[in-house]
Amino acid sequence: MIPVERHKQILALVAERGVVSIAELTERLGVSHMTIRRDVQKLEDQGEVLSVSGGVRTTERLAAEPSHLDKTTMSSAEKMAIGRCAAHHISRNSCIYLDAGTTTLSLARELVVRDDILVVTNDFVIASMLTESSQCRLIHTGGTLCRENRSCVGEAAARALRHLAIDVAFISASCWGPRGIFTPDESKVTVKNMASQVSTKRVLLSDSSKYNKIATFLALPLDAFDCVITDSHLPLAAQHALAERPLELVIA
Repeated sequence: MIPVERHKQILALVAERGVVSIAELTERLGVSHMTIRRDVQKLEDQGEVLSVSGGVRTTERLAAEPSHLDKTTMSSAEKMAIGRCAAHHISRNSCIYLDAGTTTLSLARELVVRDDILVVTNDFVIASMLTESSQCRLIHTGGTLCRENRSCVGEAAARALRHLAIDVAFISASCWGPRGIFTPDESKVTVKNMASQVSTKRVLLSDSSKYNKIATFLALPLDAFDCVITDSHLPLAAQHALAERPLELVIA
């Protein structure tokens, strides 16, 4: 049986059961344990499945973006740790981009003592907080309003970034994995892509609860990032796999 056919059968079994053991896959497909491991790794790299101890399970799909209010209660301690860690990646007199999100908001809170940086953001909550509490210079992208996430999205927001030269872009993700970062909202893809294009360094800020989940739209491939900052709950297998990629993995 050729690999493509094995992959189809593995995906069908996992979709039917939710979780399937490696032992059962080797027996059903009549191949070695090592071959199944390679197949599973390939499918995991594509974001199709997730390895678990002794088996493989389905990847969760995010159907809709949580609201800003909902996200403030999710993994708050992890986001604070990520924000503190990310603040050390900002040199003096930098121009930085803060993508919309509550993890980037945690980073913004670490920047209230800075008066030497220019912050570009599409997030209204970040802009408001820094306006009230910091001496940072600020640029808001404007664009189409996304009420649920208190931010601007779409082509107009992307155009505001096109002629900027940003030192570091801190980009958020609804969900992410070996393939890259995903979003259920297509209007966010254009902004994230443009932020990546105009920045010298690109840093993904995302907590481990979002790892190996997918949504409809791939916003950026993982190899577009120079650095990933996440928290210590990221599974060790995922840490080892990411450490082999051409990027810096930082565990907050």
